[in-house]
Amino acid sequence: MMITVQLAVRETIMRFFFRYTPGYVLAVASLSTLAPHLAAQNSDSAQLRSEEIRELRRELASMNARLTRLENEENTGAAPVDADESATALENASASLSIKAPKEAQPPAQILSNSDRTTLAALNGTTINMYLDGYYAYNFNNPIGRVNLLRAYDVSSNAFSINQAGLIFEHAPDPANGKRFGARIDLQFGQATETLQGNPANEPRPDIYRNIFQAYGTYVAPIGSGLTVDFGKWASALGMEGNYTKDQINYSRSYWFDYLPFYHAGLRVTYAFTPRISGHYWMVNGTQQTEPFNNFKDEMIGFEAKPIKALDWTFNYYLGQEHPDFEYVTNGPPGLPEQQGLPFEPIPNPAKGKTHFFDSYAIWTATPKLTLAIEGDYVIYRDQTYSAPLHTDGGAIYARYQFNPLLALGGRTEYLSDRGALYSGKVQALKEFTLTFDQTVANGFLVREELRHDFSNQPYFLTDSLGHLSNDQTTATVGLVWWFGGKQGTW
Repeated sequence: MMITVQLAVRETIMRFFFRYTPGYVLAVASLSTLAPHLAAQNSDSAQLRSEEIRELRRELASMNARLTRLENEENTGAAPVDADESATALENASASLSIKAPKEAQPPAQILSNSDRTTLAALNGTTINMYLDGYYAYNFNNPIGRVNLLRAYDVSSNAFSINQAGLIFEHAPDPANGKRFGARIDLQFGQATETLQGNPANEPRPDIYRNIFQAYGTYVAPIGSGLTVDFGKWASALGMEGNYTKDQINYSRSYWFDYLPFYHAGLRVTYAFTPRISGHYWMVNGTQQTEPFNNFKDEMIGFEAKPIKALDWTFNYYLGQEHPDFEYVTNGPPGLPEQQGLPFEPIPNPAKGKTHFFDSYAIWTATPKLTLAIEGDYVIYRDQTYSAPLHTDGGAIYARYQFNPLLALGGRTEYLSDRGALYSGKVQALKEFTLTFDQTVANGFLVREELRHDFSNQPYFLTDSLGHLSNDQTTATVGLVWWFGGKQGTW
């Protein structure tokens, strides 16, 4: 082994000598001291010789790299390195053999397997997003039970409350890059879940789907500009407001958000005719029905238009039949059919009257800081096909001003004429005004302070005395909203 190392040293010396003579004579002379150094090591232990040999190989590799660099400089016309400098460097390299400790070998780099690459490619574009929305609200009526009436989400007074905690998984389609399919699942927990999912008047078996707010798959068919087809359960597009507080102008939701459908389950298609106008068609099980309670399939048709760059306008018409033709029973006669262990029986001569929703809203970005919006709704309901219609109508106006990236002020006023008692259960005219101040503490953390006043032409709102109702209620609310994940823009 020692002879092999000596030969390698001599070969390096000869290369250095013949290429750079006479400029590097001093460097060659210094290397001649390595031979006696190596010979003296024959009396050392085998372990010491092995360590020095490894160190010598590293030094030779360094010298070879330096020689290569010098060749490159000579070929490009660069000034050669001074001979004294080279000699000094080689002497230092020789001297370091006796004092440098051997270095630990580095583990080889991990190489991804084909299976790992396939998994990463499949997950490319997938986001996992978390959401937490909590609040403290105080109702100045001091209502019994600490209940805020006609609120979709901020239902509790004088209580620290969790509006909702959510987990959103999304693998969005990307037709531009050849990915035409996708899926999304929104899991929801908290008070909002009870509002959205807990109504047995609509859901025959609400507990099964209670925590699944959205779950749908998407395919973009290669037809024209791309025909988007969704199957599953998704948030309703009736009304301007949506589920996630961070994307709304106010913290509390309007009467119309609370009254119009929250979600649908079925099939929907969307097609962009031009960059400025698109249309959609839905066929679903019913209004807020993951499972249907009759054989009728509700339908919705509408469009989204962008007449000018700063204006977005949406129109929807929805036709439904919101009357069950069967019901689950707990104490029915023996022999009833069952659905997964739950007995049920048909409803004789079920009502077949229709419900019509006419819904339209527009959002205008007047300036980069000022946003204005308006919504109008009209609902017609019949119990039987021959029944006189019941009506509910009204609308809302919104404004939001962004002072700077961290501070904003939003306002809403609305009117709902509950002539048919379809929303509140009482014939009355409802109005409210809401003022919301936003503080964006950081990206993903929003604080909202809100003052809201509801009032009616009839005594309706709870007070601190049972049976004594008030024509109005005022609430002050602080909402805290956190969100994390890779999904950008509106959720």
